[in-house]
Amino acid sequence: RFAVSVGYWKDPYIQYFVRQAKERKAPEINRGKLGRYYARVHGVSYLIHAFLKKTECNCQIVNLGAGMDTLFWRLKDENLLPRKYFEVDFPMIVARKIHNIKSKPPLSKPIMESHSGDSLLIDSHSLDSSRYSLVGADLRFSSDLEEKLKKHNLDTHLPTLLVAECVLVYMTPQQSASLLKWAASTFPVAMFINYEQVNMTDRFGQIMIENLQRRQCNLAGVEVCRSLDSQKERLLLNGWETAHAIDMMKVYSFLPQADVKRIEGLEFLDEKELFEQLMQHYCICWASKDSSNL
Repeated sequence: RFAVSVGYWKDPYIQYFVRQAKERKAPEINRGKLGRYYARVHGVSYLIHAFLKKTECNCQIVNLGAGMDTLFWRLKDENLLPRKYFEVDFPMIVARKIHNIKSKPPLSKPIMESHSGDSLLIDSHSLDSSRYSLVGADLRFSSDLEEKLKKHNLDTHLPTLLVAECVLVYMTPQQSASLLKWAASTFPVAMFINYEQVNMTDRFGQIMIENLQRRQCNLAGVEVCRSLDSQKERLLLNGWETAHAIDMMKVYSFLPQADVKRIEGLEFLDEKELFEQLMQHYCICWASKDSSNL
């Protein structure tokens, strides 16, 4: 929310989900962190748009651990909605998101506008319209997840894009492997995008882990975040045909440089070396399974 408010990228919907902090910003939200958010948003968005273009939007998106993400509304504004857009998170998070959607017309209106058919289905832990579905489920149990998604008209024959941003790292390697295996075996044509930590066995990575542990935040799946190779290997071992992984410094260097210069001018970056180290400890991985040669 802070990054959007100072102009790193445009997101007119985030204000309806997240309140602006009273003080200007928390000290740990420094330029390095904002630069990483910027690269993450643009990197993930680039892959999503490539998938929508390839499938001509005749596909579905499943956003895993979606939290307060606003992608559905932004895609609608761009006229790029897939056939159906699913979001999954813990029931408690979903309940909060549904409350925001119901109480804020700029959020509910686009759902109503894209809806056709019978009345909208909505209860405390799920919302289902013809183009957007919000599902409360625990991603560690893929059979429960599949059952809930199918109840909301998931079509396993449609090309499917699954997105997980900082989600798999909170599960044990066995749990994330079973989620990836489920996705690879359920959809004949699919792509999986994963954004999370990498290179976590070096000193910098260890300090990151210690800092998070101090805040009672344990990364149950951190052992898979050893390297770009271990990230790719997990995808290939669980049924995906191709896998790629690049660190965020590489992503940052691929972004349109005129815009990178613009955001670098927004705030003074005194710790360039620290920024580069931080960016080398996050990555975007993507895998695909393509029986129809998209």
